Amino acid sequence: MSIHERHRLSVVVNARGTFTPLGVSRSSAGVAAAVAEALPEFFVMDELGDRASEAIAHATGAQAGAVVHCTAAAITVAVAASMAGTEPRRIAMLPDARDMHNRVVLPAVHVVDYGQSNLQAVRLSGAQVVLAGDETRCTIDDLDEALDGPDVTCLLLTSSRLTDGEPLDLTAAVRAAHRRGVPAIIDGAAQLPRTADLLATGADLVLVSGQKYLASPTAGLICGTRSLVQAVRAQERGIGRGMKPTKEAVIGVLTALEEWQAMDRAKWEADQDAKVSSFVRKANELPGIVAEILPDPTGLPLSRALVKVTHAERVATELEAGSPPIYVITDRQADDELVLELVPLDPDEITLILTRLTAITTPT
Repeated sequence: MSIHERHRLSVVVNARGTFTPLGVSRSSAGVAAAVAEALPEFFVMDELGDRASEAIAHATGAQAGAVVHCTAAAITVAVAASMAGTEPRRIAMLPDARDMHNRVVLPAVHVVDYGQSNLQAVRLSGAQVVLAGDETRCTIDDLDEALDGPDVTCLLLTSSRLTDGEPLDLTAAVRAAHRRGVPAIIDGAAQLPRTADLLATGADLVLVSGQKYLASPTAGLICGTRSLVQAVRAQERGIGRGMKPTKEAVIGVLTALEEWQAMDRAKWEADQDAKVSSFVRKANELPGIVAEILPDPTGLPLSRALVKVTHAERVATELEAGSPPIYVITDRQADDELVLELVPLDPDEITLILTRLTAITTPT
C-alpha cells in the first residue's frame, strides 16, 4: 500500500507551487535518506547548530546562520532577538517586552497573510507593530518618519509576490533603518534563490524557507550578521524553545544545501523555462484557452503559466473536484485567469492537467 492508501489520504497534483496546505514541496531521495539516517541517532544539538550556521553562511555569503522551525517562527524569533539580544533576563521575560525597545516598523504594503498574518507573527514576540505609509504606497519618507518614533527595535520588510501596492526599494529602506541605528530584517520566505540579492541590500537578517525551493524538511533559515544570529539562537532558552528545529530537520537542511550548491543552476532554470514554454504552447491549442508565460514578479529565476479562460472559478473548482484533485493558483480567478506553477511536477502530471483542461473546456 502507498502512504496515501495506508492513511486514507488524497493523492493530489500540486500546481499551486510551494503551498503549505499541500505539503509545500517534494524532497529529493538524498534528503529523505539523510533524514532517515538521522532519526535513530543522538547529536549534541549545539554542535549541529554550529554546523548549520557554517553551511548557511557558506551557501548564502552571510556571516552566520541558524535554523528554526519555519519561516513564520523565524519572524517571531528574529524580532525577539532584536529586542532581547543574548541577555538571559530579557530572554526570560519575553513576550513581556515592557522595558525593551519593542516597536517594529513595517511598511503597510508589506503586510501579508500566508495562513497567518505577519502582524501576528511579530506580536507573538511581545513587540508592537508600527505601520508606515498605507496599503497602496510606502515612501522612504514614510519609513523615516516611523523609524524616528520611540523604542523602535527593528524594521521588518517582506519580499514576496503576496505584497500589494507600489514596490518599495529594499536597499533604500535598509539604509533608512541604519541611519537611525535600527537593524533591518527581510522576510524572504520563498525567496531562497534570491538570498544573496536580499543580503546585498545590507539587511541584518534575511529569513527564508527551507521546505520551499530548497525542498528540505520544514525549517526556517535565518542568515545575517554574526551578532544577531547569536541572539536568534539564544532565544531557544526563551520563547524560541517551542520554535526550535528537530535534529532530522537540521540534517535535512544540511543535505539540501549541499545538493543546492552542487546543482547546475543554469540547467535547472533552463529546464523550468522549457517546462513552462511547452505547457503554454500545448494549452494554447485547447478550446477557449489563451495561455502565456508569467515571469515571477519578485525576480525569482522561474516563471509560471498564466491561463486565461472564461469562468475561471468554475474551471478551478472542477479541477479540484476531479480524481486526483488538481490545485492551481486562484488569486486572479475573478479576472478569469488561473496561474500554474510547474516546478515540482513530472511530465505525467503535466499531461494530466492538459487532459483535464481539455475535458472541462471542450463544448459538449
